[in-house]
Parts: sequence; structure tokens; C-alpha cells
Amino acid sequence: MMAEDPPIDLTCAVDALARYAERGFTYEHLLQTGHRLMVTPDFSQLDLLKTVKSYGGKFVAVDCSTRTLKRANNWGIYLLRATHATVENREVEWGHREKATALVGPSHVRRNVLRNLRLEMESEIALSLTDKLDAADYLLLDGAGYFGEKKGFRLSLYERCKQRGLSLLSISKLSPMLHDDLGRDFQATVMLGAPDGPWVYYPVAKANPGEHLYGDISLVKLCRESPRVFRCDVMKYLTGREIVSLLSPLVTVSEDPRCLGYPVPLWLAHDLSATSDSKLLYYYGQIEDLLKKTGIYDRLSKEELACNFADELHRRRFPFEREEIDYV
Repeated sequence: MMAEDPPIDLTCAVDALARYAERGFTYEHLLQTGHRLMVTPDFSQLDLLKTVKSYGGKFVAVDCSTRTLKRANNWGIYLLRATHATVENREVEWGHREKATALVGPSHVRRNVLRNLRLEMESEIALSLTDKLDAADYLLLDGAGYFGEKKGFRLSLYERCKQRGLSLLSISKLSPMLHDDLGRDFQATVMLGAPDGPWVYYPVAKANPGEHLYGDISLVKLCRESPRVFRCDVMKYLTGREIVSLLSPLVTVSEDPRCLGYPVPLWLAHDLSATSDSKLLYYYGQIEDLLKKTGIYDRLSKEELACNFADELHRRRFPFEREEIDYV
């Protein structure tokens, strides 16, 4: 039996991607989509990190997650859970804080507010931990190195870490704003020309406090066995130090196979920030009881029905069973 030719639309899709791989995006297109950081790769800026078998300081990481308890078109009730994890000589300590909040407004407004609330909780926890750290310790934040009101982490956190001489780094799971000179993914371009690792490409771009960016942008590969590369922002007050010596200790906490090359403290903070379904069900029941006591339950339950038909089609009873993910 002869193999069938692929459908014409699939062939056209592959042809479009082939043109992109060869030619990239136009600069005008990137401006229209809000992605403006285009960098010409310079592999002289890539250095191998040192093999460090052990490190005497602490690695502290902070992360925060959001779960939806109830949702309608114009409002939502959410649970935020911020977690910190400390790794020192293979010993782990951790803790967390939880906060429930109700937000009124369209979904895109609520999404932005929730992002700011997560950054605020992470900053608050990180600040509370700084007094227990010294200059030999690392504080790792999840995300890019943006600080300031409505833009990123608390500026007071940056100033406190600078005052205490802490190695403050922000490491992002994603770096979609970085493009090479053809508009393609800059991270992938560097990966294609880099050794197996571990390595650092520094700098991709310099800190710009006027744009709330308080760290020099770099790319790091921290585990030889993992193909993963991450954006790592090095705070401006640290850039006088030798970058390889500063980042090489991260290798010691990035080789756990569970973490796919991501630093173990950040992986733990992310993993521990997940709230169990049983606890979410408990909170859900508490909210239902409170709404019924206030006399507004019937109105709000009808608003939920107006919003959750897609959930019902997928046999999901509760919003947290099918969280929205902003993938396109």
C-alpha cells in the first residue's frame, strides 16, 4: 500500500516554518508584537563554567503559584501559595504562606493583578529571609530581573540584597523576548553554537534601571546531561565580579535529574508551591458556605454557569481542575 501524501495544509505549514528558520522575523513585526530585544550572537561572550563539586554557602529560592477556586466572567476567587526552599550541603528546609483573594474585573485585568500579587508575595518572603543570609549565600528568584512598582519585584528587596552583599539572581523558565538579529529565538541560536556545557553567555543585554531591569541578562546551561538553557539575570551590583566564578556554584545544585537542568532550590520552591486538590476542595467548600450565608450565592452561582460551559464539556466540576495556561 502506497503511503499517502501529507495534506496540503501541513505541507504549507512546514514551508512557512522553513522560511522562518532561514529568514526569521522582520524587525517591524517584532515591534508590533512588543518583542524588541534583538541581539547579534557573539560567541566570544560564551565561557565554560567551572566544575564545582561542593559549595559551602546556602542556596535559597522563592516561587509562588495561583490556583482558581471560583471563576466567572467578571470576577474570580484565587488561592496564592508562596514557597521558599533552602538547600545547604544537601539539606533542605522550606516553608510557605497562603493567601486567598477575590478580584473583580475582566480576565486580562485579573491576570495582570495576580501576577503583581505573586511578585509581591515572593518579594515579601525573600525580604524576610535576607537577615538569615550572608555574602556567601545565593538568593534565587523565579522570573526576569525587573524591580519596581507594577513592574517586578520590590525594589527594597534589591537594595537589601545589595546592602548585605548577597548573590541575587533571577532565573526564568521562559525567555520569549530574546531574539537574534534575524528575529529567531536567541536562546536556540546560542544553543546551536555552544558546547555541551555547562556554560554562560554573558552579557546578552546590560541592566537598564530606567526600564526597571536591574540585572544584566545572560544565558546559562547548568547541567551537561540536560539540553535546557535558562535566562539568568545578574544583578547590577554583582557585575564587577568575575562572572564564571559567580555562576559556577549553581552547577552544584543543578544536576538532579528530576530538575532537567534547573537549579534544585527553584525546582523545589516551584514544586512545593502546588496546593493539593484535597486542600483546594476544603477551601472551595468554605467559600460556598460563606457565600450562602451572605445571601448572594444564587446570583454568583448563575454567573459561574455563564462562564464555565467549556469546563462542563471537559467533565471538569471545579475551576482548579482545568487551569488556564497562556500558551498560544
